[in-house]
Amino acid sequence: MGQAVSAATPFFEDVSVGDSLPTIVRETTYMQQVVYAGQARDYFAIHHDRDTARAAGLPDVIILGSLKAAFLGQVVTTWGGAAATLKELEVQYRGIDVPGKPLTGQGVVRRAWVDGDAHLVECDIWLVNADGVQTTRGRAIVALPSRAGRPV
Repeated sequence: MGQAVSAATPFFEDVSVGDSLPTIVRETTYMQQVVYAGQARDYFAIHHDRDTARAAGLPDVIILGSLKAAFLGQVVTTWGGAAATLKELEVQYRGIDVPGKPLTGQGVVRRAWVDGDAHLVECDIWLVNADGVQTTRGRAIVALPSRAGRPV
């Protein structure tokens, strides 16, 4: 059984190349870094120890790449809603980010196509730091519901 479609759910037929995905803004804290590092079992000290990070030439502890990937995933899943299925997520890290400064997640629809019963949408997604620099970018493929009632 598929997930319920709400009024906010985008249907495949309503998506166009060039559509913008809703923007999200995330600001990590030092505590979130420690908690996330523990959950991810990523104990590399540059993510939670300021002295180690600075000794490595970094301005501060740096946000874990996997957390930034999760933020990019959130850009797509927030847009697609509960009825969408995230099929692929690719991420490239182009710069460092530090806790306490906002990261803005954005995206745009790159292409849309039907593959069998799947209604697929490919999106370019990225994170921009407080200085306006795109530090993380990626690509996602999402299956959306169709007005024709085919499964996701």
